[in-house]
Amino acid sequence: MKRILYIATLLVVGAIATMAQGFVKVDGDHFTRDGKPYTFNGTNMWYAAILGSTGQGGDRDRLVRELDELKRRGIMNIRALAGGSDGLSERPSHTWPSLQPQAGVYNDTLLAGLDFFVAQLEKRGMTCVLYLNNSWDWSGGFGTYLEWAGMGQAPDGSKDWDGFQKYHAQFTRNKKAMRLAANHVRFMVGRTNNITGKPYAESTAIMAWELCNEPRPFVQCGLLSDKEKAAIKRSFVQWIGAQAKLIKRLAPNHLVTTGSEGYYGCARDSALLREVHAFAEIDYCCLHCWPNNWGWCGPAIAETANCKQRNGITAPQDSLANAIRRSEAYIDLNRRILAPLGKPIVLEEYGYPRDNYDIRPGTPVTARKAYYRFIATLPLAGKNFWGWAGEARPPHDRWQRWDAYTADPAQEEQGLYSVFDCDE
Repeated sequence: MKRILYIATLLVVGAIATMAQGFVKVDGDHFTRDGKPYTFNGTNMWYAAILGSTGQGGDRDRLVRELDELKRRGIMNIRALAGGSDGLSERPSHTWPSLQPQAGVYNDTLLAGLDFFVAQLEKRGMTCVLYLNNSWDWSGGFGTYLEWAGMGQAPDGSKDWDGFQKYHAQFTRNKKAMRLAANHVRFMVGRTNNITGKPYAESTAIMAWELCNEPRPFVQCGLLSDKEKAAIKRSFVQWIGAQAKLIKRLAPNHLVTTGSEGYYGCARDSALLREVHAFAEIDYCCLHCWPNNWGWCGPAIAETANCKQRNGITAPQDSLANAIRRSEAYIDLNRRILAPLGKPIVLEEYGYPRDNYDIRPGTPVTARKAYYRFIATLPLAGKNFWGWAGEARPPHDRWQRWDAYTADPAQEEQGLYSVFDCDE
């Protein structure tokens, strides 16, 4: 009986300790939590709030299992979409279900899913970074707000890249689109969790709010004049500052960051990269690194990269050395540019394909493991790999409603960057 009471006491004390964990704070170029250094290993799980819902796409039992497994593996920070997508686009690349099918109209089931997700993180002493917008149309974002503002249908970037960029470059100069996006920020950040009864602003599970997933000014478009590009850069910086100030007013105890890819996301403009992260309300800097998407490995590699080829195609594992070399140079460049700000730097997205571009769960990932080991050596305040797919076993190469969610959004092959629980 005494042993049972002793164990019960330990469980209660442990639960209280978890609930008592405080907000993540910034101290110079690193994070702290409860007065101790806080450096995290994290993942991207953009669909977490959808899993937390009880509607289509929801699977609360799976979410609980996934969080338990992540914590067991030491993955304590999750970067996720704050609820779901915007709009009702029927494009195959668009994520479902929609959190905001119309401007200011919300899917209560998905809001409850986000409540559940945050509450589950609180129970485990885990943290999250929630992004509120998106440059890319897979979750609506800039393009949907511009459509709601009366700017016509957004071009399909897979078919008209210059048109897509020119259209999306209007976002930070369109007052109505920005007003609708700001209203969304007020609604989400100002929400009260219906499960815990606490305002989101008081949740210690929310480490940070992020303005946008990969915000870009889109000024590398050949359809824009130099004068237009300069004006867009100015409005882009102003929008970053205004949104950051708004979030800080609503949730002063939470951190705020941009969601930027870094140098590439800021049009390869060092001054712009520093400027958007220099605001006092931007607590830490972030960057992303995508060697495959950016042509540093695989079929896009030039012969001058001195990479092996198989049947005329360079496989990810055969161009690994080049990918690591280019990644190291890119991350170092960003660190040098941002160092004068004296803020923490987080690599919040990085991924690497499976060997031979296979997408099936459990297939070899020798190159990915080596790439992740390289990332682990970098002196950064936090790192989030892309991304956790856990127990999902996608039935199709491309996502179809309502397949199990993986880390790969609907526009990508399901399994390309996903880390499944059966992977080595």
